[in-house]
Amino acid sequence: MASESVSTLILFIAAMLVAAGIAGTLVANVNELSNSIDTKSSSVKQEIDTDIEIISDAGSDAVYNDTAGEERITLLVKNTGERTLPTDGANLDVLVDGTYVQSDGLEVSVLTDGPTWRRGEVVELVVAVESGLEPGDHRVVVDVGGDREVFEFYV
Repeated sequence: MASESVSTLILFIAAMLVAAGIAGTLVANVNELSNSIDTKSSSVKQEIDTDIEIISDAGSDAVYNDTAGEERITLLVKNTGERTLPTDGANLDVLVDGTYVQSDGLEVSVLTDGPTWRRGEVVELVVAVESGLEPGDHRVVVDVGGDREVFEFYV
């Protein structure tokens, strides 16, 4: 009778240890999942709050400067999102006819007062084009913090 109680007690203690081990593993996994969701939701919020519009006139001669040695594309980009965007070119990616432009080939300057690019403000984005553009249709893709705009023009 006593040996039966001892064996039941041993089985009960073993079951409790296994349950505690499983619970500990689940708590650790849930915490990791929660941290990942928090991190991802912050990133998604920034993407949702970021919105730009290219307001340059595609038919204007002001878009492309073909002066020898100074070939460049000038675009006016308006911040229509909810957050202030950096003007240092850190989160700015530009493609010209499918070719990535390095950040040292970009100049960003805010046209209104102040060093920041707040909602409703316009920046002048100057893209250096080293070899110039051939006559024809061209396409510039501007990506800022996950928001992408495409500008097509003719030279």
